[in-house]
Amino acid sequence: MSPCRRRRKRFSSLNCLIHPRSVALIGASSNRFKIGGIMWSHLQSFPGRKYPVNIKQETMGGVKAYARVKDIPEKIDLAVIAVPAKSVPSVIDDCIEKRVKAVIVISGGFSETGEEGRKLENEIKSKILNTEMVLLGPNTLGVYVPRERLDTMFVLRDKSRRPPDGPIAFISQSGASASGFMDMAESHGYGISAFVGLGNKLDVNENDMLELFSKDSKTRVICIHIECFAEGKRFLQLCRKITISKPVVVLKAGRTEAGARAAMLHTGSMAKPSLAMEGAFKQAGIIRANDLLELFDYSRILAYQQPMFGPNIVVVTSGGGYGVIAADYIEDQNVGGGLRLAEISPDSKRKLMARLPSFASVDNPVDLTGNVTDEMFDYVFKVVNEDENTDGILAFPLLQTPYTTDNLVEIVWRWFKNGRKPMVPCIIGGLHSEEVIRRLESRGMPVFPDIRRAVISLRVLYERGRYLMRMRNKTGDAR
Repeated sequence: MSPCRRRRKRFSSLNCLIHPRSVALIGASSNRFKIGGIMWSHLQSFPGRKYPVNIKQETMGGVKAYARVKDIPEKIDLAVIAVPAKSVPSVIDDCIEKRVKAVIVISGGFSETGEEGRKLENEIKSKILNTEMVLLGPNTLGVYVPRERLDTMFVLRDKSRRPPDGPIAFISQSGASASGFMDMAESHGYGISAFVGLGNKLDVNENDMLELFSKDSKTRVICIHIECFAEGKRFLQLCRKITISKPVVVLKAGRTEAGARAAMLHTGSMAKPSLAMEGAFKQAGIIRANDLLELFDYSRILAYQQPMFGPNIVVVTSGGGYGVIAADYIEDQNVGGGLRLAEISPDSKRKLMARLPSFASVDNPVDLTGNVTDEMFDYVFKVVNEDENTDGILAFPLLQTPYTTDNLVEIVWRWFKNGRKPMVPCIIGGLHSEEVIRRLESRGMPVFPDIRRAVISLRVLYERGRYLMRMRNKTGDAR
């Protein structure tokens, strides 16, 4: 078989991990207190064909169960394996005989446990080596694809809620971080196109999934939590191609010697800390996150806001204290990373002075004071969007002031969505503020309850814009 044809076959099999027409659960159970029972109950939402496989049960909730996957009379795109580690090799044999296209091994007890587990992995690897079947895992949380209603995860839905369909593809080597990320996304109303848990990466790795999601029209941002790279050079090569059209955000754990040792205990793979990684990431257009919250923030702002092509930020607030704190963060190299306060043009200042109270500040930060109205915010957003010296806007639509109304929510949303300049809103407060944040976020508008996080999100938009300009200049393409 030619290399080109082999790549096409593998891509087709990889696609069955997230877009299968039929699924077999090996280790399914009618007992909902067991892992196989939890997973079988989750698979009931999948609209395609689904088959329980259990050597001890003939039926499962009125559905015929099969002793072995090769006994199923229909073709199987995806087999999910949830049996003890020592039984997995023989199950893989059955899957190969059945010509299953993709396999997910949920089971743990492999290289993460030591030499015996590593031997099991090597045995499985040798079995699938010359087949067209792909294998995700072992020791993986599985996959979750909202638009396909495919959920192979064993974590309970009431404890780990699933986000709706959306534009962010999430690849993770950690099941715990995946559960936390998706729970956070669901809580804030953000959707994902798919989640894929890599586990021990016996076969399928981050490069496979990067290629898959790079071709997925529903995915606007690819975010990855990884502890070690299968092929670091290949990863960077792929990102250089992909980041021209789609942002890639990476949380690389195991950055220190201690973290690398912890990664070894987690997945059995040694993470290599490297001082050169930061530069390599920047060259490939990768946005680097340091923790799960940053991974979440960066992914959502890149998914829902346009890049920023300059560093000049205007702060619009009705609370002077917020403006001072924001100014400090913007000009702090460790936070703003090259951002600076914009010098508002004289023409814009004249326009502002003509419509704002005499005691409002038309310098930057623009302070509308506690007498602010909805109309003032609307007008200021219009002026700074038209200002030639402004590249981005940090907005503080304070909800506690006496003359603002719920209409301010609509104003902020309109300028966020339709404004010429990227805008990041920061809303700070208690229950009422949280309610408003949820209303805005339900529309796909990232809102930040913390000034530092808001400023860093502007920096990420600037990093993205700066990278795109560099790439366009290389090809001679004008901005």
